[in-house]
Amino acid sequence: MEGTLNMENLDATMRAIRFHEYGEPTDVLRLEEVTIPEPGPGRIRVRVRACGLNPVDWVTSRGHFAGQLPLPRGIGLDVAGIVDAIGEGVTDAAIGDAVLGGADFMSGSSAGASDQAIMYYWFRMPAGLDFVQAAALPMAVETAYRGIDTLGVKSGQTVFVHGAGTTVGFAAVQIALMRGARVIATAGATYADKLRVMGALVTSYGDGMIERVTELAKGPVDLSLDTAPISGSLRDLVRIVNGHPQQVLTVSDFAAAAELGVRASYGELHTARYDVVGDFAGYAADGKFTVPVAKTFALDDWRTAVEISLSGSAHGKLVLLPDSD
Repeated sequence: MEGTLNMENLDATMRAIRFHEYGEPTDVLRLEEVTIPEPGPGRIRVRVRACGLNPVDWVTSRGHFAGQLPLPRGIGLDVAGIVDAIGEGVTDAAIGDAVLGGADFMSGSSAGASDQAIMYYWFRMPAGLDFVQAAALPMAVETAYRGIDTLGVKSGQTVFVHGAGTTVGFAAVQIALMRGARVIATAGATYADKLRVMGALVTSYGDGMIERVTELAKGPVDLSLDTAPISGSLRDLVRIVNGHPQQVLTVSDFAAAAELGVRASYGELHTARYDVVGDFAGYAADGKFTVPVAKTFALDDWRTAVEISLSGSAHGKLVLLPDSD
């Protein structure tokens, strides 16, 4: 049952979406009143203006960290907001700053899907970037950049991005193009034309994908990044790069990756690339980069957002707006 507002302790509590047991997100998540967290050393607290939802939120709710962290836990890792408290040792943020970055999921019982959140990394928001755009960036940028970087994409190479209609795939296409690569991508009707305008060659999913990609490539495909939901197509991506599984990296289908010898964004000794999020916030403010936002929701409407995300029909980032309630 969702919590109710305690008027006698208004200044000490806030709303947060949390789960107290593992299971299907729509079954275990609840919006409840919790104590407002205080930032520890090296942390800041923000009043959340926008929080982007990600598939990792549902994986976590189902028990990915079971046994590693105490319950209850919060959801929502991508945050944009206004700094309202600063922890010891923080010198690069001031009360009132507009920032974007990552909620400190690991050390607290609430995260970004709340009225106020502790952040463990942040960047000041550049002029021209609004809170919704900012909250769409962190995880999509980090995952896409790390995938492109791990594959070693270079200027002049041909890169195939499978699932370019996802937020990570859409970001990855842009990053590969920035590096001077030639990009072939799969996407549905929602974003196919936008990807073409950016400079990608776009085809559809499904039967005949290998032949269509090969025809578009007019030569060898050097590298392939799988950003699609798990669909059983990883073997096709290996064939597209002439049977070299180490030239393929997936951000989703880790079981098939282990079977086929494909690289995976989870499991390798990767260094997280949150350091580049500030740069891409600048690109987004200048109109040179974007992560598509499908829809925004008031925090009270979180259940609708979760159901749309779980259905696989979001077609872009879903963003919660606590301040809109």
